[in-house]
Parts: sequence; structure tokens; C-alpha cells
Amino acid sequence: MRRRIAVVGSGISGLACAYLLAEDDDVVLFERDARIGGHARTLDAELDGATRPVDTGFIVFNSVNYPLLTNLFRHLDVATETSDMSFAVSYDDGKLEFSGSSLKGLFAQPSNIVSPKYWRMLRDILAVFRGAPRILDAPGDPSLGEMLDSLGTGAWARDRFFLPMGAAIWSTPPGQIRAMPAKSFVRFFQNHGLLSVSGHHQWRTVTRGSRSYVARIAAASKARVRLAAPVTRIVEAAGGGFEVVTADLAREAFDEVVLACHADTALALLAAPTPDERDVLGAFSFRDNEVVLHLDAALMPRRRNAWASWCYAAGGAETNQRMSVTYWMNALQNLPAPDIFVSVNPHRHIAEKLVIDRHTFRHPVMSPDAIAAQRRIPDIQGKRGLWFCGAWQRWGFHEDGLWSAVRVAEAKGRRLPWA
Repeated sequence: MRRRIAVVGSGISGLACAYLLAEDDDVVLFERDARIGGHARTLDAELDGATRPVDTGFIVFNSVNYPLLTNLFRHLDVATETSDMSFAVSYDDGKLEFSGSSLKGLFAQPSNIVSPKYWRMLRDILAVFRGAPRILDAPGDPSLGEMLDSLGTGAWARDRFFLPMGAAIWSTPPGQIRAMPAKSFVRFFQNHGLLSVSGHHQWRTVTRGSRSYVARIAAASKARVRLAAPVTRIVEAAGGGFEVVTADLAREAFDEVVLACHADTALALLAAPTPDERDVLGAFSFRDNEVVLHLDAALMPRRRNAWASWCYAAGGAETNQRMSVTYWMNALQNLPAPDIFVSVNPHRHIAEKLVIDRHTFRHPVMSPDAIAAQRRIPDIQGKRGLWFCGAWQRWGFHEDGLWSAVRVAEAKGRRLPWA
């Protein structure tokens, strides 16, 4: 018997969940915005008389760490191409700059060749690469800062490499990255081939932007989509099932509901959350990050040899309180000149004439409470016909959002179409 299922949210989690469930059930996908896709957000930049599709959220993936996404793209015949993934740091307004992309990038600042502090930093980085995996088998779970201290890591390697890289990956201030459970940090770095100077995975990007895959999955899905339909309340019905209430006060009955949104949003939508739902969902926090698509090269390292795909800017009194990273989109998406950038929380003013778009994304904070709560998600999953999915259930990335949707679908007995 086909059941009526509401899916709230059309990011990768909601799109995938609706796609997988709609084969056997009547699915309605609710999206508050006028477009679907969530963090898969592609904009057209008109430059030099040509249109360039530029991603401002989800940009890259690789087949090793994104197996579900890779298989989904293959199943939907989504075209992809190789991408360049490299990391750079510009510290204290360019007083220290380096990139890991090449030897030229590593010594983009010639004075580093004779800097004892810089060489100590490089030695410390290699020492952490060698020593960090041992913590995975050790008792307890210290913070990243405590682990680095135990390995004798100097301040330069900590503040100019490990914390900036973590901050760039999770769009989180370095101070919060320092408090992150070390085992989670090390496990992620190890799985992604980041605890070495070689053996990194080949990254890829969706040809002509991530909206291409959004269009493919939407076309293949049998779910009905309600755009500009913000859900305001999920009310459990006396006779079973739920009523989904939207901003226009319309009420629609469903047998089950999948909340494919941030944990705090899901909790706020529930008219009567259970104690377990309140405890688990309430343990997650999220951070607003301003994202600017622009043409201002001043957000990049001062030295061109230090440029990389991801460029982290740090320094001054705000070093631990904020993060700022600029993506060089030409390198990431194989775009022709002129240079075009996406900056998350820009560390300096960008002239409006150089700004193409401004947007705000919310990202999960990988706090100890959140990581502990991830282990309790099965306690609330599927109870009373409510399901939860979202990238916050694991590492916060596109693969994790899809993974959470697949877990819901498999728990309901669905087979993956690409299996």
C-alpha cells in the first residue's frame, strides 16, 4: 500500500530521499525557497561577454570519500571533470604566506627559506602526520588542541596550518576547531588522504556547475515539488500520521514525514517533540557564514606563487574567533580568465562594483556534543513515522547528506537504483 510521505527540505538529503522513496510511495517535497538544491547553488557570472556557471556552495568531490555521490552521478549520467585541490595560508595580512601546491608555493615567500620558525613548522607538520593516527587506538578522546600539545606541536604549525585547514574544511573559527574531538579530526584527515604529503585523492567537479546534477535528479524523481512553500509546523494527528502546516496556513495530512533540514530547524518545526528528539536534535548547533562571489584578487595571497584553490586568511586579534577562506574558482571549476572568487566570511572589504552575489549558508559545528549526539540518532529515527536526515548527521558534507538519505531509504526497505 502506497503511503503519503512529506519530505521537508530540498538539499542533497531531501532531493535524494524524495527520489528514493517516490518509487513506492506518494511523496511531496516541500522547499521554502523558490529553487531546489540547498548548498548546490550555481550562479551565472557574465564576464567579458561570456557566461560562466560558478558554484557558491557544493563544489568538489572525489570517488574515494564520496562513493554514494559518485554512484548517484554515474546513475544519473551527470558529467564531471577533474578539479585542482590545493591549500594556502596568508597569515597576518601577508606577513607569512605559503601554499602546499608545489615547492614554488611552499617557498613563495623567499625569506621562509632561511626562517628557523618556518622550518620548525614544516617539521612539526610532518611529525603530526606520523604521530596523529596513533591516537585512534588510544583511550579517551582529547581535543585537537590537546593532541597537538601532546605531540609537541609548535604554535606555528598549530595556528598557521592545522587550525586554519580545519577551519577552512568545516567553515568554523579556529578556536572551535581547536576544541574539536581529536579522533574525529584525525579520522577525517586520514580517510581523505590529508595526513601525508603525497597520495592525495583526485578531486572532481560537476561540469557546468552543481545545478546540473540537481536538474538531473529532479527530472528523474517521481516526487511532487512545492516551491516557495515554507513549512512552519509538524503536528501529530490524533488518528495517526501528521499534518504539515505551511506559511499560508494550509494543512496537509501525511502518513510519515522526513525532515531533511538542519537539526535545530527540525526541532523547531515539531509541535510536540519527544524527550529523545529534544535531547538529540538540541545537541547540534549551526553557524551562519557569509558567502560572496566576487572579482577582488585582494582576498587572495599577495604573492601569486602562493595562490591555491583554497586560500585561508588569518591573523591579528581575531585569529581564533573568525575564519575567512577564499576559493579560486578558476582552479576549482576549470574556468577561463578573468579570475573569479568565492569568499566565505571575507576578511577585508570588497568594493560593491566587484561583488556579483552575496549569500548566507549555515554549516554544522563539529562540537563534542554534536559528535556524541550523532551516535544517538538511531534513538529517534523512524519513531512514530518521523525521519531525520542531513549532512549534520556525519561530517557535514554533500556525501554525508546523501548518506543520511540513503540510510532512511534503506531503513524503509528501499533498494538503491544504482546497486
